[in-house]
Amino acid sequence: MTRLVDLSVVTRHTPSEATPVTVDLLDHRTGATVLGLTPQDFPDGMAISNETVTLTTHTGTHMDAPLHYGPLSGGRPAKSIDQVPLEWCVGPGVRLDLRHVPPGDGITVDDLRAALDRAGHHLRPGDLVLLWTGADALWGSAEYLAKYPGLTGDGTRFLVESGVRVIGIDAWGLDRPMQSMIEEYRRTGDRGALWPAHVYGRTREYLQLEKLANLGALPAATGFTVVCFPVAVAGAGAGWTRVVALLDKESVAGEGSGAAG
Repeated sequence: MTRLVDLSVVTRHTPSEATPVTVDLLDHRTGATVLGLTPQDFPDGMAISNETVTLTTHTGTHMDAPLHYGPLSGGRPAKSIDQVPLEWCVGPGVRLDLRHVPPGDGITVDDLRAALDRAGHHLRPGDLVLLWTGADALWGSAEYLAKYPGLTGDGTRFLVESGVRVIGIDAWGLDRPMQSMIEEYRRTGDRGALWPAHVYGRTREYLQLEKLANLGALPAATGFTVVCFPVAVAGAGAGWTRVVALLDKESVAGEGSGAAG
């Protein structure tokens, strides 16, 4: 039996989002009037409903495409989200436990190597790496926007040059919180302090999954498949994504012994 684990947050208006989300409902009764009918014309006195949603492509669990990082990647036009190959969006998942890295700090290559050693895993081309920071416990609060560690540029390079095309994180963003990066830039004048993980995508293309959730529900660091197909918004740099882990029979059977605390 295959078990599904939802690794996505619910898209909604919340203090954890930097931009507002609005949902305008056309209810079952009002829906009849836009068709020139009345509710009584329908079975049970009800028509069908609809919703108009206003949000950014970076709202909720989503995938960043290379176009988000810059117009070029590796000297070629960067892919928009509708150009992302579907083959990139499904493959073996690797959860790296980085919950010990303090909020605001960078996740380094040494951190990644140590997490891989603890997982007993060597990266292979096609692995989808999920960074487990524990920040999703703050989802629903304003703290979620700023209380998490982020991947460094060197850490991004290490993963991508190991053959990883998709990197996910259970936090608001893949880089460190905005305020941490901006404060470092103003203190040092080093432009490399600003969004280094994103900017690396101008060198080699890769995809980011941001605002993941429930990584702690996975029974082990490996032994599952990640499926993360984005909504194909034409020409956009990101798209909303329902991210799901498929646990194989062996993982489900051994669930009691493999989970991290």
